[in-house]
Amino acid sequence: MRELTKTIKQRVRELRAYSLSPERARIKINQNENPWDAPEAIKRETLRRLRTRAWSRYPDFVPVNLHEKLARFTGWTPDGIIAGNGSNELIQALLMVTVGEGKRVLISEPTFALYRQIATVLGGDVMSVPLKPELTFDVQALRATIETDEPDVTIICSPNNPTGCVIELRDLASLLEQSRGLVVVDEAYFEFAGQTIAPLLEQHANLVVLRTFSKAMAMAALRIGYLLAAPALVREISKAVLPYNLNVFSQTAAEVAIEMYETRLQPLVRRIVVERERLFAGMTRVKGLAPVASRANFLVARSLIEPRRIFSELLQRGLLIRDVSGYPMLSDCFRVSVGTPAENNLLLSALREVCAAPRASL
Repeated sequence: MRELTKTIKQRVRELRAYSLSPERARIKINQNENPWDAPEAIKRETLRRLRTRAWSRYPDFVPVNLHEKLARFTGWTPDGIIAGNGSNELIQALLMVTVGEGKRVLISEPTFALYRQIATVLGGDVMSVPLKPELTFDVQALRATIETDEPDVTIICSPNNPTGCVIELRDLASLLEQSRGLVVVDEAYFEFAGQTIAPLLEQHANLVVLRTFSKAMAMAALRIGYLLAAPALVREISKAVLPYNLNVFSQTAAEVAIEMYETRLQPLVRRIVVERERLFAGMTRVKGLAPVASRANFLVARSLIEPRRIFSELLQRGLLIRDVSGYPMLSDCFRVSVGTPAENNLLLSALREVCAAPRASL
């Protein structure tokens, strides 16, 4: 087996695989999921449409109906859209057609680990600009790096995972104007932030926008994502997407979710935003914690207590959170998804209990 592993690229062998803690708990607030399930009306309509669909037949080679609905939903052209098996597949496809030996990818860390992992596997050189100490984007440093190093691809996650910070639209526009390469904006959490870069697609041919149905759309189990870009870019990126990548069930559910977004899903987004602000305020009153303001559906917090201990103590109380202390700049941090009001109350109560011992203020 040792001899066989030598056939694997050295840079791949040096990587740590993207993974998640296997623990389970009654209250699961570790993966930035929607705390409310997809509404029953969406499930019923999806199943109704599937009853008349032959399961023995492949899905459409190009999901034209879904692309047309996404076009109306986003205000972009159908031939500038790719629907995928989660936005992760589309990140991989995009990097497959742009990154190879000698290609440069710029990211701002800490951020979603898959950007660095996939770019590294493909042979790219990953450059990183740290967030500011207060965990906001350092736009000046990003602009300086784009100017001097001319990356082929710049990836900005906004709101950023795991910190929740956003980059202002005017700053993104300045990066797009300055960059000779692609600027990819991952908007997995944009619904919770109330802003999107998508209207600038028409003005900037080097802009790529990534989105998902896993968060605001409450469909993480179905693995649906989509990409928006200039049609010429979409034609090239599509070459790295496997045929029939999105199954009929997911396609149908996505179509129904778009149709019912305003009436069934958007109200849930508003409730999550209200709960996020309430949870943030509650965590600021817990001695020894310093939560970071977020525009997503999660919060990261600095802690005087070791994050691993916070994780273990909460797990014993039936709450599963995310220990993010292994990320750059986050050695004293953990992350929690915004849950239902009852779940958030239990989290705050547990945090007060765990942090009850007198400690120096942050």
